[in-house]
Amino acid sequence: MENMAEEELLPQEKEEVEVAQVQVPTPAPAPDSAPAPDSAPTPASAPAPAPALAQAPALSPSLASAPDEAESKRHISIQRQLADLEKLAFVTEGDFDSASSLNSDNLDAGNKQSCPLCPKEKFRACNSHKLRRHLQNLHWKVSVEFEGYRMCICHLPCRPVKPNIIGEQISSKMGAHYHCIICSATITRRTDMLGHVRRHVNKGETKSRYIAASAAKPPNEILKEADTDVQVCPNYSIPQKTDSYFNPKMKLNRQLIFCTLAALAKERKPLECLDAFGATGIMGLQWAKHLGNAVKVTINDLNENSVTLIQENCHLNKLKVVVDSKEKEESDDILEEGEENLGNIKVTKMDANVLMHLRSFDFIHLDPFGTSVNYLDSAFRNIRNLGIVSVTSTDISSLYAKAQHVARRHYGCNIVRTEYYKELAARIVVAAVARAAARCNKGIEVLFAVALEHFVLVVVRVLRGPTSADETAKKIQYLIHCQWCEERIFQKDGNMVEENPYRQLPCNCHGSMPGKTAIELGPLWSSSLFNTGFLKRMLFESLHHGLDDIQTLIKTLIFESECTPQSQFSVPTPSNLKQEECGVFIKTTDDTTPDNYIAQGKRKGNETVTTLAKRQKTDVSTEHPPFYYNIHRHSIKGMNMPKLKKFLCYLSQAGFRVSRTHFDPMGVRTDAPLMQFKSILLKYSTPTYTGGQSEGHVQPASEDTVADRVEMSMNDKAEASSCRRW
Repeated sequence: MENMAEEELLPQEKEEVEVAQVQVPTPAPAPDSAPAPDSAPTPASAPAPAPALAQAPALSPSLASAPDEAESKRHISIQRQLADLEKLAFVTEGDFDSASSLNSDNLDAGNKQSCPLCPKEKFRACNSHKLRRHLQNLHWKVSVEFEGYRMCICHLPCRPVKPNIIGEQISSKMGAHYHCIICSATITRRTDMLGHVRRHVNKGETKSRYIAASAAKPPNEILKEADTDVQVCPNYSIPQKTDSYFNPKMKLNRQLIFCTLAALAKERKPLECLDAFGATGIMGLQWAKHLGNAVKVTINDLNENSVTLIQENCHLNKLKVVVDSKEKEESDDILEEGEENLGNIKVTKMDANVLMHLRSFDFIHLDPFGTSVNYLDSAFRNIRNLGIVSVTSTDISSLYAKAQHVARRHYGCNIVRTEYYKELAARIVVAAVARAAARCNKGIEVLFAVALEHFVLVVVRVLRGPTSADETAKKIQYLIHCQWCEERIFQKDGNMVEENPYRQLPCNCHGSMPGKTAIELGPLWSSSLFNTGFLKRMLFESLHHGLDDIQTLIKTLIFESECTPQSQFSVPTPSNLKQEECGVFIKTTDDTTPDNYIAQGKRKGNETVTTLAKRQKTDVSTEHPPFYYNIHRHSIKGMNMPKLKKFLCYLSQAGFRVSRTHFDPMGVRTDAPLMQFKSILLKYSTPTYTGGQSEGHVQPASEDTVADRVEMSMNDKAEASSCRRW
């Protein structure tokens, strides 16, 4: 009778241990506290057997000590190691070792255990070694791993039971599935689970609920740039893992935009400025903090977390936040006593296209993640006359001809990899901007275009009216590019089909090489990429605000716009700066000359627009030559090239316009044809092996000999390139 009483008590103790682990994280009662054999429960008072893990949501033993029980719950199918999953089946093993006569490392073969992740009708109770093999092969090997955890496959009826119309509870059939560690969702297929977790990662939702309850939120890091403090998220440099992306490598871009806005602020005040994609809001904060009342800044972002971060950064920099035309009440409370607000910033949360359709601005900056063609039409819809639109494109894989099909899809351009691919990318973006402006009956005047390693920046001024739009549309042309010598020329205007388009190229590769030697690229922007007067005003602003990082770049842009060597241009020191800078008058609101004064208002008179149109027509002859040549690309085999500075002087002495370019550190922008370029390069090159001759440039040969040697060199390179193609 005593043995029978002990056998009856064993299931009861099991049930008490399971309930304790599911509900209260306390150890199971000791065997000493069990009732005596004489006081065995009668069948009426004995509890009914419960389906231990199939009906109620279970908790992992490792999280039983979480601070908040409601937040620390997670499904039992989510474990770190296989040993943790095995402990679910033998969870009472240690208790039995100390509580009963089952005192061994493993359970006896006679005591069978059931799978904690399978119902009894699917997997019946079996011995320990079979159960371990079942857990390893069926559950652990097909799991999904995420941040050190394994989401094992589960066969339990985890879907909640819902009553039908009559009120009866009908159990819904559910097969194998996974439980998401982040949102506790139930996913059926493993591939769907992988995609589900990937979407959480892309949204930045990488912390599950039970981890957030047990671990404190890490503080945001504070970075400082141009006397502006911004809070950034932990993964601020990885756009896939954060809502508010901050790229320290784009500092040069932010400084160029700031100098552009500072130069525009001298024309009219106040300016309605928009940062359409704020992220951390650092660009708009710099505008408001350093330009003060001259600008009215609006920072927009569609992500709610980014908007919250922007508001916190505004308070961090002592700036008032205006939301929906009302000042936020907490803004005054956050500031300490004795501190003053430096300005107001309006923060909005809406789609950039919607915001630009609703309001009009004097300055709009577009910096989306990737291409910006989806926002150009909205930007030109309500931009004020003589306003400025700046576009930052970071889809350099398509613009730099690494993904040509993407460039054709986004920009409608046919491009290939050339030696001048960076300027080609800038002209592609300007052409897209010009087409968007023309659709809104507006024209553009390109102020400057910069193409660096990480981005392509284009800044244009908007000119209202169909006349300006037509003049802008005429400047979008196709480019004829020779694949052998890389000579290039813009196609002539006209709708008539030319019989032999190869005649437009200065080279004779089509006559000396078999097959088709040239391709058509574009459509591209064929006019100037720089405005010298505006660049000099930007240089003044960079000196005034102490932006030393971009002064060298702006000087290079000025040389490039004028197509003059650097030795012919001197930049004054900040102590000698006046309103007249390098022969260009800096326009302010006090200037009343017709060429410099710009009236306020949305629509301007015809005099200003006519003056700008006439100025554009007169400046055509002084535009810089399009594209550039790489001196290393056209070097002569077996010859040492001259220094780049000396070579620029040689080209200038020959009567050609010449300058360096920011697109390529070894590039030369000149109006000299490629044949003349190579002949001068050959003339001042020295042989690699002199053979006892004295150093110096090669003895001047006759023009026919130089031309023959240049042509032979070009033919040799053409043959070598054709061999590489085959």
